[in-house]
Amino acid sequence: MIRLGYPCQNLVIPASTSHTLRLAGVSDKARVYPIVEKNLANLETILRWNAQRGIEVFRIGSSLVPFASHPLFPYDWAVEHAPRFQRLQALIRDLGHRLSMHPGQYVNPASPNPQVVEASLAELRYSARVLSLLDAKEGVLILHLGGAYGHKDATVRRFVEVLRGEQEILRFLALENDERTWTVEEVVVPAGALGVPVLVDAFHHRLNPGRLTLPAALALALPTWSGRPKIHISSQAAAKSAGAHADYIAPEDWRTLAEALNGRDADVMVEAKEKDRALFGLRRLIRHEEAQGSNCPPRASELSSGAFR
Repeated sequence: MIRLGYPCQNLVIPASTSHTLRLAGVSDKARVYPIVEKNLANLETILRWNAQRGIEVFRIGSSLVPFASHPLFPYDWAVEHAPRFQRLQALIRDLGHRLSMHPGQYVNPASPNPQVVEASLAELRYSARVLSLLDAKEGVLILHLGGAYGHKDATVRRFVEVLRGEQEILRFLALENDERTWTVEEVVVPAGALGVPVLVDAFHHRLNPGRLTLPAALALALPTWSGRPKIHISSQAAAKSAGAHADYIAPEDWRTLAEALNGRDADVMVEAKEKDRALFGLRRLIRHEEAQGSNCPPRASELSSGAFR
């Protein structure tokens, strides 16, 4: 069984878990507090909306508590927003949804710069704390390895050493391949050393496959998960640089992933500009092909219409 998810915001309602503010205002509790409350309230709204439509996988925006890991953050967010987190925890337990977080590219625990390492750990600890407060049983904290810094073996050693004792982070951590530097085959090494799973991004793999086909990459990564594996899917945006995400998922990209999965269960995060709308487009494609066979592909207009939700 494939479960589809989408990241950070809902475009139909609309609602976002990523409202933020400028860094200059982060020390002002009167400005920060209502933004956090809004993000948490929107998370509840999105999860209830998702549940009504059979969506059980969602990625929370990293700015749920904006600048929470910054030294100037003005209050103990975990304590002061505890009632809201407790309400969400009960809801998530009832719905059985799977949540994730994905810190941005500035998070580089293997950096040779101690200040970057310190800031990266602070951001990862914040993200893991959010998932813990939500009691996210199948929660996933997704992380790229970052730069290679001229020597991949040394970078892997630093990455593992920095994270080895971070138990709350490791509880949720999954390592992802990227489109330029680290292949699935390379990511497996630090993941194995830390005892965490490998998340395959099929689009990144297409751009940076190393020696492996997609079926081979999945065969290497899927056994690293103790529960349902997570996978990312996206498509190339036309007339944009390699790696730019399209609005929707191209049918051929879904077929390539589905063939490589070969009937295995997975949770698939739809990384597309149209968020929930792209998820419904992919859901319509899957239903269409199950009903009629892949020899009768739907028209592009059908993938972005409101039909068959």
